[in-house]
Amino acid sequence: MGATPARVAVVGAGISGLVAAHRLRALLGPGAAITVVEQSDRVGGKLRTAELAGTRVDVGAEAYLARRPEVGALLAELGLADEVRHPSAARSTVRADGVTRLIPGGTVMGLPTSADAVAEVLSEDGARRVAAEPDLPPVAWDGDAVLGPLLRERFGAELPDRLVDPLLGGVYAGGVDSLGLRATLPAVAKALDDGAPSLTAAAAAHAPKPTGQPVFGALASGYGALVDALVRSAAARLRLSVPVRELARTAEGWRLTLGSAAAAHAPDDPVLDVDAVVLAVPAPAARKLLADVVPVAAAAYGRVEVASMAVVALALPAGTELPGTSGVLLARGERKLDGSPFAAKAFTFSASKWPHLRTPDDLVVIRGSVGRFGEPGALRADDDELVRLVRADLVELTGVTAPPVEAVVTRWGGGLPQYGAGHGDLVDAVERAVAAEPGLAVAGATLHGVGVPACVATGEAAARRVAEHLRR
Repeated sequence: MGATPARVAVVGAGISGLVAAHRLRALLGPGAAITVVEQSDRVGGKLRTAELAGTRVDVGAEAYLARRPEVGALLAELGLADEVRHPSAARSTVRADGVTRLIPGGTVMGLPTSADAVAEVLSEDGARRVAAEPDLPPVAWDGDAVLGPLLRERFGAELPDRLVDPLLGGVYAGGVDSLGLRATLPAVAKALDDGAPSLTAAAAAHAPKPTGQPVFGALASGYGALVDALVRSAAARLRLSVPVRELARTAEGWRLTLGSAAAAHAPDDPVLDVDAVVLAVPAPAARKLLADVVPVAAAAYGRVEVASMAVVALALPAGTELPGTSGVLLARGERKLDGSPFAAKAFTFSASKWPHLRTPDDLVVIRGSVGRFGEPGALRADDDELVRLVRADLVELTGVTAPPVEAVVTRWGGGLPQYGAGHGDLVDAVERAVAAEPGLAVAGATLHGVGVPACVATGEAAARRVAEHLRR
């Protein structure tokens, strides 16, 4: 008699969960019973490719950091290397104090490597504050800090408000007053650990060096191609629109109770018994599922706050003229000429940024991003109103008044983790507690980065941990 096939459940069908399922299939072989359980009706999580005016457009994450190896290696493994595309040379801009300026080089997420690097986005007084920062007493550093108070103490208000906060908003849907230095700027934190006396010196010590290689990559037919390839490779049983209500240990492994307690009908096979589990879900869901079985990890997850956001993708008429830039970030609190706040926090001029994004009718594709941590604002509007608000912002910023040929609104409620001060300690607490539980692993954007490469890495690590346990 042969060995009993391994049974593994992956909870969450975002990129981390799908990568975990894919790698588990490779490690455990065709006989393993792998089940992916997802509470929504689709796979991919924040990777979503929509049809917009006859072309495939990413309406969630749109790019990955090409300098990290994880996504490139995965695409090559799945036969998708030919899909890789890179952005144009168009530069991005930031709107602050009513003025739109080019985002300068020579910074680490807005922290300057020299005063000259950021002078053009600051007033004379703001530039003087930045120039004086290296001569201040050494940074009082106990291992982490909320960015906002530290940056204002060292640089004054202009640099964080005009540059750092908008850049962080584009990545985390958060800002300097909620995010921590170590988790969001790890290279700068390491330089401070190593004795850098100022934030300027810390940024200069670990600023990315020009390599001549593209910084970002995307897929010609959208991230949907990667999602589909992972689903095929994993060859797992997909259970969509099925929430996991409870996770419990059993004598043989783990039991998942499926279906909402409030649902009128229980799903088919409401109990799933497995040898191992990968949890690849946002922090609130992980907290709930681990509350009874790994309470230390649940408590740490419970301290991670989350933000909501939406992407409004528009196809504008052929010939629509946009600024010759890749997009614009908006500083917090920016207002239009009539005094009303902007609804969007950023626009990507996709047709300018990504040369491969061409519709059959040469329509012009753009994306507007809405939503910051603690500021639901325009997210309360329904889809039609949200499109109207984003269009009004576009008129203010570019003068473009042409109505869109087509619009697609995509929302994520509470899916973007906020990396506050001490976030690394919370992640350490989660991973130490989970490591003590045989057959259990965690993955996802809550852990080691919100970008796609970091999520891929957590999925890979979780799969290898589970496979090693099952082999033992």
